[in-house]
This record gives sequence, structure tokens and C-alpha cells, in this order.
Amino acid sequence: MTATSTAPLETSAASDSRPALRRAIAASAMGNATEWFDYGIYAYGVTYISSALFPGETDEAVLFALATFAISFLVRPLGGLFWGPLGDRLGRKSVLALTILLMSAATLCVGLIPDHATIGFWAPALLILLRMVQGFSTGGEYGGAATFMAEYAPDEHRGFYGSFLEFGTLAGFSLGASLMLGFSLMLGDQAMHAWGWRIPFLVAAPMGLVGMYLRSRLEDTPVFRAAALAREPKAPPPGLRSLMRRYWRPMLVVGGLVVALNVVNYTLLSYMPTYLQRRLGLSPDEALVVPIVGMLLMMIFLPFAGRLSDRLGRRPMWRISLLGLIMGAVPLYMLMATGLIGAIAGFVMLGLLYVPQLATISATFPALFPTQVRFAGFAIAYNVSTSIFGGTAPVIGSSLISATGNELMPAFYMMIACGAGLVALHFMPETAGRSLHEDVFGRSSASIRHNR
Repeated sequence: MTATSTAPLETSAASDSRPALRRAIAASAMGNATEWFDYGIYAYGVTYISSALFPGETDEAVLFALATFAISFLVRPLGGLFWGPLGDRLGRKSVLALTILLMSAATLCVGLIPDHATIGFWAPALLILLRMVQGFSTGGEYGGAATFMAEYAPDEHRGFYGSFLEFGTLAGFSLGASLMLGFSLMLGDQAMHAWGWRIPFLVAAPMGLVGMYLRSRLEDTPVFRAAALAREPKAPPPGLRSLMRRYWRPMLVVGGLVVALNVVNYTLLSYMPTYLQRRLGLSPDEALVVPIVGMLLMMIFLPFAGRLSDRLGRRPMWRISLLGLIMGAVPLYMLMATGLIGAIAGFVMLGLLYVPQLATISATFPALFPTQVRFAGFAIAYNVSTSIFGGTAPVIGSSLISATGNELMPAFYMMIACGAGLVALHFMPETAGRSLHEDVFGRSSASIRHNR
């Protein structure tokens, strides 16, 4: 399939008003912040959650709680299969309003589950059910939010504007982590185990309502509206079989890059507090402080990395990040084992090496798919890979350490994942500066502005 011209119908995001672009950024980032707020409070409160909702000794209960975190990712591909085609058919805006409501409701309800001493088996069962609802809704949230952001942003600045979606990621995660840390310091360990861990989960409700309000006030994206006008009347987007047959190349490329992206992401952001506390001996509060400091510094650099990708291209940014993590993972994990200061320094450097990937996700992945399959193609490929390699990263890291006794196993796992990302990067075309109306995997290369 070659790039086609729809000049009379094309509506550039640049032609939309700047206030509309700002509202689109805020609406997309708010949904992502809600999603990652849930991950933050779960990952940073896993010790309290496991104690309240799971039976058994501490180590066993924590492992069950981490496994429950991974279970939610198993249904993410189902969410992608459901929400993706729906978003390509009905529009991005409608789907995103529903997914943010589902996400925030599921997070709220986790904070309301009675503990194991009260309802026994039903406590972990309800947690698993709610995590599956969370995973199902998230299966449409991230792909839709990235697509929404990319289709609103001007082609020449897509990296810069897209980076604010990931700013929302870290803001939500940091807010969740900070709330857990703040309540831990204020209430003490005993009160946190008894009831304090529930409070951050209740904050999800207003976040979800604000996000839905922001999204309801926007029109659908200019690119989607142009494609809808150009489409034959009553012609639906391609089905799953056609999607897999015609767009397998971008789906494989996205899936391979997501292996690296999410093993690093969930190892650093979700597993790190447990790793620092249980494997390296930091106190619970210290184990929360380290990633919070790192994420705040990462947030500062995200827009700069996004803007740089508009000038250098996405491929060089990803290559720098992947090679840097392969070379730096083991030494920086060894640095983290030296104590609190070393842990902060090591985490910060790992986080900054990861930023070039994180900043360019929503500029890179949506551009690999044509408009009529963009939401579905991105959501399915991203979520299948995430369910296998993302949510399982904390469990795999912990299990590898238990099996080998080597505290550096998460670093080795990170290196292998980044190697897989380099292989996928070799087959990814450059997308910086290219119109979202193009098929970047097409035979025509006349309009390529970056050839790296």
C-alpha cells in the first residue's frame, strides 16, 4: 500500500487553534496520568496490599500481589481488540471517554475491598477481578491517547507535543507514589497496614471525572475527521484478519520495540520500590523516595527529548537509549546497591537513559499505521507485547533473583530486552516530520524527510 493524497480533505493539526491543541494535550495526558496513578499506588503500596488482601507469610503474599499486578496485563490484548477497532470506527474521543471512566472506577473500588481477615478468599478474588477490568480498559486507553495526541499535533512538532503524554505518565505515577509515601510518613506503618493504604485509591474517582470532562469538550482529531470524510459511505475499517495480513510489519516492529520499552519501564517504575526494599535493604520510605526523585528529573527532560527527536529523528533517539541501557544496566544496578545515595544516582542515570524512548512513544508508534487502522493496529500490537513482557517484568525479575541468588538479574533481563528492541529498530522506518496521511511502510519514498 502506497501513500495516498487526500489534499482537498486533509486537515492539518496546525490549522486547528492553539487552544484546541492545548486542550487535546491536557485531555490525553490526564487519561495517561490516571492509568499510571493506579500503577503507582499499587506498585508502591504492594507491601500493604499484600498484607491486607492475601493470606500467607510476607514474602509469599508479596509474590501473589505482584502476580496479580501481572494478571491485569493478560486482558490488555482483549481490551486492544475491543477498543481499537471501535476507536477506528466511531472515533477516538468517544472511546477515550469510556476507558478513563472504567479505569478510575476500578482503581477506586480496589480501595474499598474488605481485607482477607473479613471476607477470606473473596478479597484476592475481587482484587483480581478489578485488576482485569483495569487491564481491559487500559488496553484501549494508551493506544487511543497516543493516537489522539499524534493526530492533533503538527507533523513537524509531533515529538515535542507527544512527549507531554509521557509527562502525564510520570506525573500520575509520581502522584501515586508521593501519596503512598506521604501517608506512610504521616500515619506510620501500623495505620498504613490497617487502613491508610486505601486512601490513595479513592483519589482516582475525581481524576477520572476531570479527564472525562476534558475529553468531552473536544472534537475528534483533524486527521480522523479527514479520513472519515474520505472513506466510502458505510465502509468499516479493516477487520482483525485483514489488519494482521496487511499490516503485520508495523505490528511486529511495534511489538519488538515494546519489549524493550516496557521491560525497562515496569522494572524501573513498578518493581524498583520492592527491589530496593526487599533485595537491597533500604527502608520502605527510602525505597519510595528513590524512584520519586528519579521520575521528577525524568519529567524535566521529557519535552527536551521530544523536541530533539523532531530535529534528529526517532531512530537515533531510540538507538542512543537502547545502547546506553545495554552498556549501563549492570554498572548502574551495582551503584544502586551501595546505599541510598548510590540508589538515587543509579536510578536517575537509568531513567535518563530511558527518556529518549519514553519521550517519543506517541510520536513514533501511531505514525507507523495508516489512519483507518491506527488505533486498532497500535493498541493490539502494543498491548499483546505489553501483556507478555511488561506486566510480567516485576514477577520475572523477582523470580530470577530467587532462582539464581544474583541481585543483578533484573539488569541482565533489561539488557536482553533492549537487544530485542535494537533488532526491531533496524526494521523501523523514520517517521519524524512525515504526515500521518502517509503509509510509511509503503513503496513510495519521495516524501521521506528523514532517511536514517
